[in-house]
Amino acid sequence: MEAYVAGDVEAFERLFRSLAPSIRAFFARSVGQSAVAEDLLQTTFLKIHAARRGWRSGERLRPWAFTIAARVRVDWLRREGRTEGEIDGDGIADPDQRGDPGASFIEEERAERVRAALERLSEPQRVVVHLHRFEGLSFSDVGRVLGISEGAAKLRAFRAYAQLRALLSDLVTGEGR
Repeated sequence: MEAYVAGDVEAFERLFRSLAPSIRAFFARSVGQSAVAEDLLQTTFLKIHAARRGWRSGERLRPWAFTIAARVRVDWLRREGRTEGEIDGDGIADPDQRGDPGASFIEEERAERVRAALERLSEPQRVVVHLHRFEGLSFSDVGRVLGISEGAAKLRAFRAYAQLRALLSDLVTGEGR
């Protein structure tokens, strides 16, 4: 990021390659429409470009970029006249295609169950789970990204993970195998 801020065009390409897949996945899980997710990704990188001089050297890049992405998402929701609870995410994930076909089928079935359970979460809970579980952000960072307190992020995650455990209890105990 420092090289990009200093004007290195190739640094932007490296930045895009490293962040775009995660931000695209964030939007795909959040809005559930790949074309919209792609548009929001492009908007996010335009905003990153415009805000690049505001990034402070030493500041963690992923939380900063996801803060911009979260704001782009909220702006999109407002333009659409929607609230967070009205969006259905599809939780797209690529199943493992290698190895034993039977094992691959079981993994695909489990992945589908997890996607379906994630879709049943409220949008605010789904976003917190995505940022925490899939992007590896701390609750402090999740709070900053979403403009809520760390405690609120933890509470949303606690409730979301409890709901997921209930919805997927047979997978955890082995009954669904």
